[in-house]
Amino acid sequence: MEEIEVPKPILMPISGKEQKCVGNIFSCSFNAREKKLICVTSGNSYLGSFIVKELLAHGYLVRVTIQHPAEFEDVKDLLGVEDLNLLESVVVTKMEDLQSLCDAFRGCHAVFHTSSFIDPHGISGYSEQKVFLETEVARTVMEACAKAAYIKRCVFTSSLLASIWRNENIDGIIDDSCWSSEEFCRENKLWLALGKTKAEKVAWMKAKELKVNLVTVCPGLLMAPTFPNSHIQTSIPYLKGGQMMLQQGCLAIAEVEKVAKAHVSVYEGMNYGASGRYFCFDGVVRRQQEAIELEKGLKMTGFLLGERHVVLSEEDEEEIPIKISNSKLAALLNKINQRLPCKT
Repeated sequence: MEEIEVPKPILMPISGKEQKCVGNIFSCSFNAREKKLICVTSGNSYLGSFIVKELLAHGYLVRVTIQHPAEFEDVKDLLGVEDLNLLESVVVTKMEDLQSLCDAFRGCHAVFHTSSFIDPHGISGYSEQKVFLETEVARTVMEACAKAAYIKRCVFTSSLLASIWRNENIDGIIDDSCWSSEEFCRENKLWLALGKTKAEKVAWMKAKELKVNLVTVCPGLLMAPTFPNSHIQTSIPYLKGGQMMLQQGCLAIAEVEKVAKAHVSVYEGMNYGASGRYFCFDGVVRRQQEAIELEKGLKMTGFLLGERHVVLSEEDEEEIPIKISNSKLAALLNKINQRLPCKT
């Protein structure tokens, strides 16, 4: 198996025949989490890197997958040298290849599937073809988790887009029981929403079939900690159809650090019965001024409001009713806080 000379942890392609896990072992004493090995797919993605940081902060041993050797530099830039040196390994994995994923997942207590691919081109980069790729990778991830993981447990990153797009206007609140209409997404060329919907449905189907313990986290629009300098690469495809999301009261935003913490909390909550889907967001855009500020922060003027940039006074502007709920995640986090006191 070919090795690539890089600083620790060693970057090792997976040949499909043999895997060596090379990297640093924690020298200090953490709690029982220390011995649990977690694999995070696409650790060079924006959200993936924050999840890796959160897992490391909790004392887990983390293996990261990337799809090309050159992406190791992205991992290094996103994590920093200190966190990079805590990784168990970084492995090159073909996301669509079952054997490659099996090698990556072997020995892991859980798999965090964060992204099937990195899409740097926004709307132009996420096409109908990517819908097929995202769906097939989700299927392969679940099969590999069932075949190779030490514990068949998966935390799957989906999106609120998999729930908010429907053919008809429904007065009720959108929650984890709701699914986006594939027909509506296809007709309106909402390819990211279609991809997330189909991929998550396939994940649930395969999890049931293969007896994988699965939970999914469905975040809103990811916001960087340094807003207004938000991560535009993730914002552009998410906000296709943003005007309608705003009008329907489901344009939800989520701080990426909190989303990463939610992933780890949901994983640990699985020990106490956490299951199903969890909507994850911090707030919903309800006023025109909020939408304008969001557009400015994303450098996407007119994307949400079109030409309607006449700012109304607070007295004249009515708040858009919120039509989406994250109460299930809030209840879980409250339960975890009550049942998991800090241990020394």
